[in-house]
Amino acid sequence: MTPAVTGAGEPLPDSTPYDVTVIGAGVVGTAIARELARYPLRTALVEAADDVGNGTSKANTAILHTGFDAVPGTLEARLVRDGRRLLAAYAARTGIPVERVGALLVAWDQEQLDALPGLLAKAERNGYRAARLLDAEETAAREPHLGPGALGALEIPDESVICPWTTPLAFATQAVRAGVHLHLDCPVQDIAYTDGLHTLTTGRGTLRTRLLINAAGLHADQIDRLLGHHTFTVRPRRGQLIVFDKLARDLVGHILLPVPTAAGKGVLVAPTVFGNVLLGPTAEDLDDRTATESTAEGLALLREKGRRILPRLLDEEVTAVYAGLRAATGQEDYRITAHPDQRLITVGGIRSTGLTASMAIAAYVVSLLPDTGLDPGEPAELDPVTMPGLGETADRPYLDAALIARDPAYGTLVCHCERVTEGEIRDALTSTLPPRSAEGLARRTRAGNGRCQGFHCGAAIRAHIEGARS
Repeated sequence: MTPAVTGAGEPLPDSTPYDVTVIGAGVVGTAIARELARYPLRTALVEAADDVGNGTSKANTAILHTGFDAVPGTLEARLVRDGRRLLAAYAARTGIPVERVGALLVAWDQEQLDALPGLLAKAERNGYRAARLLDAEETAAREPHLGPGALGALEIPDESVICPWTTPLAFATQAVRAGVHLHLDCPVQDIAYTDGLHTLTTGRGTLRTRLLINAAGLHADQIDRLLGHHTFTVRPRRGQLIVFDKLARDLVGHILLPVPTAAGKGVLVAPTVFGNVLLGPTAEDLDDRTATESTAEGLALLREKGRRILPRLLDEEVTAVYAGLRAATGQEDYRITAHPDQRLITVGGIRSTGLTASMAIAAYVVSLLPDTGLDPGEPAELDPVTMPGLGETADRPYLDAALIARDPAYGTLVCHCERVTEGEIRDALTSTLPPRSAEGLARRTRAGNGRCQGFHCGAAIRAHIEGARS
């Protein structure tokens, strides 16, 4: 029997072709795999890294967007709108942390203030009608710690923050439990299409499939090039962010957004579901698709922007800094295209809205299968999943006396900063998709993500991981 999850050092399954193979296990690829799992198809999900959600999906601003500022009439606008509804309902069913905090699009000069009515009209063209304009007095009342000089704001009450790690993990868990094969540590090196079959040469051997779905994110254009397509080029856009300590959380009640520019949505201040406050991101166009390091210049820029938005934030302790790369293409829309003559569907140019739109993108991609000559059959309901409650407002195990009475491991703290227990770490290490590194464990439990960044608990965490491997 073929194992559902394989990794480095393990052989790929026998040569029996898959019906569908998805390249890329980010939030979009895992959402597509989950949607395919509803159909009677033999499906594989192939990922170059050792975990799902290990690229762009792990390092973003974690906002569940309303799509109020999308370009009206675009595929992105439609899928963000539909995706928000789908993901909000899915999160409620599965335990993915979401907080509806709302957003204020703050105007700091007259030009920005004059732009707000147009953004309100744009939101209404996108079908979002809950936005409203605030004057300077009401803006200050909503956010008393704002820097001086705010002239007004556009309120978007339904913008929310979400856990970016639990989302792809939930999608992948449900897909694997429904029979999808997940192949990690499996970078695609070459593709040949002959006689109706794709043969993928990977770092772990070859794999054959009838239909190929390219959801490779930053590398989607490179995968397309292997099949002779040159329709778009990804240029990585780095976003650096600063994470402030939980003691800063009371300084901000909303997501504080700037008036957007052509380069992106700009630098924002936002709460997180983990109780921290984010400042960022930068928007740096690069050529290096691996450049996820932070820079002194980038962090200085963020502090300069943050000092105007929320001056007191700069007095708070910094818990962490990180950087992620977005798959910018220079286009104003997603690049989702079916190539029937090659039984290929490309899912490219998925920018910062990909988390919000993921489930709608998946449904749209599956709707294209008949165009490639593949009849997916009749869908079925998937068995539900329940994810660990990582949100700061959730009922955490260390506070559950009844749970601790049944199993004292849930009362034994390993990570004191984030209050992660031995029981939660054990559960993660024995889950359907166990972590293969301390970073993977952190995304499943928060262990090591607190103010000491694993200085106190790092040795214990590594011991748990090594013990699970032995």
